[in-house]
Amino acid sequence: MSLGGLFLETHRSSGVGSTAKLEFLVQEGQIRADAVVTRVELTRGLALKFTAVSDQDGPRLATLMNRLRQSS
Repeated sequence: MSLGGLFLETHRSSGVGSTAKLEFLVQEGQIRADAVVTRVELTRGLALKFTAVSDQDGPRLATLMNRLRQSS
């Protein structure tokens, strides 16, 4: 996961260019984002690039990334 997107482990497949709406709840609060599939790894998952994150959720995503970096 990064500020630009994430890799989602899944057995379901979507084609490159497919879009998705993501919603996840983390310690920082709810984060919603629109994304596009940029890479498909069969049997592993999908690489998703964020195409839109709301002004309200962007700071939460940045705080989440800082927390994850510090815990690594």
